[in-house]
Amino acid sequence: MTEATRGILAMVLACTIWGLSPLYYNLLAHVPPLEVLAHRTLWSLVFFGVVLTLQRRLGAVLSLMAGRQVIVVFLSALVISVNWFLFIFSVQAGHVMEASLGYYIFPLFAVALGAIVFGERLGRVQKAAVTMAVLAVVLLTWGLGVAPWIALALGATFAFYGVAKKRLAAGPVVSVTAEVALLAPFALIWLAVLHTGTGGAFASDPMTSGLLALSGVLTAGPLILFSYASRRVTMATLGLTQYLNPTLQFLCATLVFGEAFTPWHMAAFALIWTALALYSAAAWRQEKASRRTASSVSTSATRPT
Repeated sequence: MTEATRGILAMVLACTIWGLSPLYYNLLAHVPPLEVLAHRTLWSLVFFGVVLTLQRRLGAVLSLMAGRQVIVVFLSALVISVNWFLFIFSVQAGHVMEASLGYYIFPLFAVALGAIVFGERLGRVQKAAVTMAVLAVVLLTWGLGVAPWIALALGATFAFYGVAKKRLAAGPVVSVTAEVALLAPFALIWLAVLHTGTGGAFASDPMTSGLLALSGVLTAGPLILFSYASRRVTMATLGLTQYLNPTLQFLCATLVFGEAFTPWHMAAFALIWTALALYSAAAWRQEKASRRTASSVSTSATRPT
């Protein structure tokens, strides 16, 4: 098996875990979302800590937290914690379809933020894709009488998280470990308040306790697989494979949870899927052109004069 094949399999597994995670969080519907988030933060820190200790990379986390970039790390931690909370809330409140829409439109949010924050120029296809996404949101808002706030917030927070991560000179596993480490004191305080007051869910029964502890693996595992895949496959392949995540969430919403899929949803999702197809095709062609250019430059450099 080649390294590229291993990378694709790792990415598919990561996206499958992310895509089916609504099934897991639905099992914790009896636990308030903020309490689930607190446990997710703490158990993620435990899992990441063990992994990085075994890899002898824990020092990189401490260096990142002690350096000048700690403010960026803290801001990214706040943004991703909001994203995690919204996703947990969307599952428990029966809005998994809206969550899937949020992760579908995230790449288009990222394109728009790239132009605004980093001055990246948008091609005609990218502009058309972003415009179609805006039309989809307007159409859904008009049809349902309310804006898809969860989808918009999920897509926006994940896009802003990407902007913050772009400014960090650290790998994804190291930076996320630093993020959950900074959030861990707040999670501990919240859980301490719960357990000394009305009583927290942990230790209430073995099933609930086990599921809460498993949230660390569910958070850290896919990210480690993603990090492994990103070093072995092209960015275009990475981007296309990521659409497996919201697709599985969409299937969970319609086939498992029985959420309504109205004609307005159908029209909005059709626009989003078309926009993503255009955007992905353009990204694929651009990457192939870049590889051909790099190959020709390399050939010219090695050719005897």
